[in-house]
Amino acid sequence: MIKIDYQSQRLSLRFFLLMLVLFGFQVLFGLLIAVQHVDPNLLAGILNFNVMRAEHTNLGILWILSGFIGTILFVGPLLSHRELAAPGLIRFLFWALLAVTLWNVATQSLAATGNAGWWLGQPWLEEGLEYLEAGRAADIVIFIGFAILAWVVLRTFPPRREWNEIHWGLAIGVSALTFVWLFGVFFVDRLDLQEYFRWYVVHYWVEGVWEVIHISLVGFLLVLMFKADVKAVGYAVFWGVAMVWLSGLIGNAHHYFWIGTPEFWQFWGSLFSALEPLPLVFCFWHIYLDAHQDRRPLENAPAFYFILGSVVLEQVGAGILGFTMTFALTNVWSHGTWVTPSHAHLALFGTFGMLGIASAYYAIPLLRGVKYFDQRLGRIAFWMVFTGMLGIAFAFAIGGTIQVFLYRAMGLSWFGGQVFPAMQFYKVLVPIFGLVFMVGAGLLIYDLMTLGLRARTAPVQRESRQTGDPGRWRRTLRGTEAGLWLTGMWVFGAFITLGLLSFNLDTVAKGDPTIPYVLAGLGYPGLLLITLLFVWRFLASLEARASIEPAPAPERGAGAVDQAVRA
Repeated sequence: MIKIDYQSQRLSLRFFLLMLVLFGFQVLFGLLIAVQHVDPNLLAGILNFNVMRAEHTNLGILWILSGFIGTILFVGPLLSHRELAAPGLIRFLFWALLAVTLWNVATQSLAATGNAGWWLGQPWLEEGLEYLEAGRAADIVIFIGFAILAWVVLRTFPPRREWNEIHWGLAIGVSALTFVWLFGVFFVDRLDLQEYFRWYVVHYWVEGVWEVIHISLVGFLLVLMFKADVKAVGYAVFWGVAMVWLSGLIGNAHHYFWIGTPEFWQFWGSLFSALEPLPLVFCFWHIYLDAHQDRRPLENAPAFYFILGSVVLEQVGAGILGFTMTFALTNVWSHGTWVTPSHAHLALFGTFGMLGIASAYYAIPLLRGVKYFDQRLGRIAFWMVFTGMLGIAFAFAIGGTIQVFLYRAMGLSWFGGQVFPAMQFYKVLVPIFGLVFMVGAGLLIYDLMTLGLRARTAPVQRESRQTGDPGRWRRTLRGTEAGLWLTGMWVFGAFITLGLLSFNLDTVAKGDPTIPYVLAGLGYPGLLLITLLFVWRFLASLEARASIEPAPAPERGAGAVDQAVRA
């Protein structure tokens, strides 16, 4: 177990706890709007769907940012071998983040009622732009907060001549986090131009800045958990960051297709969006190599479960489902339908949310001095949120396919009640799977909040080395088999892509939905089922190590971590 010697790291605990509280509220808002999809009259005039949806979306961004900040503050001293710079500024950052969160929640309804607080041509209270609803006053506070985070991280890091690739990845990430936000701190009257700059923030954050931070943090957590070679991990981080920026910068153009921008963006946006899965495949493959490089048993199973879930759902949600719907010939159908939240939920929660939860499961026991804890709750919570999120994505995807045909291809009326009944079954499935997700979220929030406050569990004595066959499902996962699982995911992704492309056929335009319905019926269930089975297979192969006496491991104190990082 790593010993925490840096007192300033304990400041990260505040951000992890804030992350859990905001996560809980976001899940509650999400379940509420899922039920409102089934009954649109529920709480109408009291908690309207459009406002609750904005609350749900914004809280998702805020709790993920809280997890990122907590993780960066935790790993910064371990990377730098020194205390965090300016802990007073970190305390201010925490209270500023809390204030912005409360302000954002309280002001969501203002834009809908016309009370945006306009002054000098700027909406100071609330601006109503999707994902960027906060008014100009909050924008300025957010910018100051990001600048503080970047300054503290860069001041904590050693001189640049001592940086490795993980230092560079985090430094680029926190600096770009601040710079990119500038595109959201002004308002223009032309809607197409405003959308142009809005996607600079939203896309570059998610598929540029956040991806860079994600790759860097996953790499360092693997160094800590598996004593992976920091040089090999650094190599993966370097190429991951390079490919993210190569594909992500111009891939932003897939948001330009339908906002009045020149036609040439259809080609460039489609081309570079098709390249965006490459760094995700690279990250997916490297976690396999790091997890299997020394065959040690998992010491902190919940932390690794959520890291694996983060990388796999990044591959499925951001990579495969992102690929299927972001080039022009498919995006013209999927844009603004339920197909989009299928991709968005898996990509945002799966990639970034699960990383924050994984970091909390790794850091909180260390910060609270808990050497042993009961990991069963964390395992159960993982499977419930993982399965629940896959189910939510399935309901959105199939319901969205029906919506695309009736609403976009046939031109039937949404508000006239012609589309709503056809989607009703899948509207019911969303809150059902959402309830499974909420129970899992509640378990992990309780588990993490009370770690160190409940009775501590004694370590389980491992049995002697096992010589028998562990069974086919629990045997060591080889690279060839992992590659076959990955290939299978992309095969089902191809079915989904062809299904969306088939909406361009004359037969579909004439009213025959057979081809898109069959391809979607094969693609989405197949992709989500193979994802579930692969994660089960991956974790079963790792858990089988617990019954095998591990090879002698090096000392796991802070000195061992320092030595690994310096290598």
